[in-house]
Amino acid sequence: MADVPGAPGGSAPAEGRAPRAGGRLGANGEFSSAMRNRLIESRLTPNAISMTGLVLNLAAAVLVWQRYFFLAGIAFIVGSVMDTLDGRYSRMSGKGTPFGAFLDSTLDRVEEGIVLTAVGAYFADRGNELAVAAVVAAVLFSLMVSYTRARAEALGVECKVGLATRAVRVVILSAGLLFAKGASLGDFELLAPAVYVLAVLTVFTTFQRIFHVRRALNAPAPAL
Repeated sequence: MADVPGAPGGSAPAEGRAPRAGGRLGANGEFSSAMRNRLIESRLTPNAISMTGLVLNLAAAVLVWQRYFFLAGIAFIVGSVMDTLDGRYSRMSGKGTPFGAFLDSTLDRVEEGIVLTAVGAYFADRGNELAVAAVVAAVLFSLMVSYTRARAEALGVECKVGLATRAVRVVILSAGLLFAKGASLGDFELLAPAVYVLAVLTVFTTFQRIFHVRRALNAPAPAL
């Protein structure tokens, strides 16, 4: 080894750095594992997370009614995050139940409808009939987006196609609330445009899924 130029000075630092990097990674991994185990061993259940999301969305609806749009947007975002965490926690912890999965899907639809109903009441109070009609369409076809997927999967067809997925709808409505007129992010009026976009995209996505299922069911069976 002494005949190799630079070996004494070059190899030692490299060998010294690797254990430190590995140590940091190991510590992070152990910390994540410990936190995960504590959550799993705790009394926290996926249903509790789902109910927390419901409470936050109810709060968002009340805040919309009181014209606190920015706070409503924050509550809606956090409540929607809870809606995604409950399923992940259910799979991670093994605490999921068939009823929990049913409750999760049901509350997702209820929460979205509650917030949009409050938005519709706001537009009705302002006499904006077009926006009220768009809210009704957005509520109806948001339900249809979910229903078409459920019916398709009951027929054995995977149906996750379309633009207006749950995540996209949350982003659009959140932007509308955060940038509504009078919100603290600026003197914008994006709530009505957000509702119009929601209505159009949910209608479009519903028909996307209908045509997708039709093609899937009419596709010829593969030759054996």
